[in-house]
Amino acid sequence: MPAPQLPHFNADRTLPPAVDVVVIGGGIIGASTALELVERGHSVLLCEKGQIAGEQSSRNWGWVRMSQRDPREMALMAHALDIWDTLDTRTGYSTGYVKSGILFTARSRRREAELARWATHLNDFDLGGHMLTGAALEAVAPGFGSRLRAGYHTPEDGRAEPQMATHAIAAAARDKGAAIITGCAVRALDVEAGRIRGVITEKGRVSATAVVLAGGAWSRLFLRNEGLFLPQLKVLNSVMRLSPVEGVPDTAIWAKGFAIRKRADGGFTVAAGGENTFDIVPDTFRIGHRFLPAFLQDVTAVGFRLSDRWAIETAEARPWGPQDRSPFEQTRVLDPQPSQKSMRRALVAARDAFPALAQADVTQSWGGLIDVTPDELPVISEVQDRPGLFLSTGYSGHGFGLGPAAGRLTADLVTGDTPIVDPRPFRLSRF
Repeated sequence: MPAPQLPHFNADRTLPPAVDVVVIGGGIIGASTALELVERGHSVLLCEKGQIAGEQSSRNWGWVRMSQRDPREMALMAHALDIWDTLDTRTGYSTGYVKSGILFTARSRRREAELARWATHLNDFDLGGHMLTGAALEAVAPGFGSRLRAGYHTPEDGRAEPQMATHAIAAAARDKGAAIITGCAVRALDVEAGRIRGVITEKGRVSATAVVLAGGAWSRLFLRNEGLFLPQLKVLNSVMRLSPVEGVPDTAIWAKGFAIRKRADGGFTVAAGGENTFDIVPDTFRIGHRFLPAFLQDVTAVGFRLSDRWAIETAEARPWGPQDRSPFEQTRVLDPQPSQKSMRRALVAARDAFPALAQADVTQSWGGLIDVTPDELPVISEVQDRPGLFLSTGYSGHGFGLGPAAGRLTADLVTGDTPIVDPRPFRLSRF
């Protein structure tokens, strides 16, 4: 089945000779960064090798959540919730954002205790989260709650539409003066005396005093060709879209075996909850040891497979120069095959929880490659070895919800403005 359908984006055609900042990558992080910068009066060029939101920014679940985040991300996510509230008005376009609430469920006493422990991290935030049992749980998840031991419900969390949100943000950035060019890969950084002087794209050179790499799953490859190190792997998440039916809650639900949320079109996005797939590639052996602590925390959540990614990434690893056709031109959009096994299991589990879904058709399915770091925190940081180069990548599956605030923090670092949160947990040097 085809990848998610995206709206047409009216991109620019002419590459500007010089700007203040070049943003590499047209996902939600890059688009949000560009919007923040142009609103502050900076000239901006966003280069996207394929299409706006062509990869994980349109393929994720669409959850906008504070719940179950790493505590080090929570201050940033609190800002994100505030931004999501006003994003439609600010951009003039619809993102599909609604506060639907999110429920994380527990079938065992152990899982209930885990949810209760995590809930203490919300004490500093006015988000109204509650542990639910019995009738209260059944009221949030009718027909399913009575089969659960407990659940943690955050009514202020919500959802947005991945096929709409990044386009809204990028379109607003262009409306406000940013140049946004699609089908234009950045091949290399232009560096003079160790400092950023611009970029070299497949369509020519652009001068700039700062560059933001928001390349998602491509960031490690780009940096390695520049002689810079970023420990980042790709993890496959498989998603399906179901047709509308009645009898399924509006609240987004994470449960053992599946995750589900209602879509703006009345259908549902369903995935396999915490199940992810790592393709075995050369980087698995180069840097995989750095990921062992995270892997050992829950070995059941990760599966490994040997696929065509080994040959693809072996070929991509060959160095290239600014005059050469780069891997970003050879593969404009990462479009991996989803795991059929993962989706079958998720569909069975979701239909068991909500029998009405037996009447829903699977209308679409797709895979997306998530950029993951060893500690599952993003890198939002200037690169000390390349003054003027900033990274905003490695969001480890959390980037969609964080996106608007991550763009603001990235812009703060570029401009030297007071950061909206302490950026130290996200510094590159922690590796």
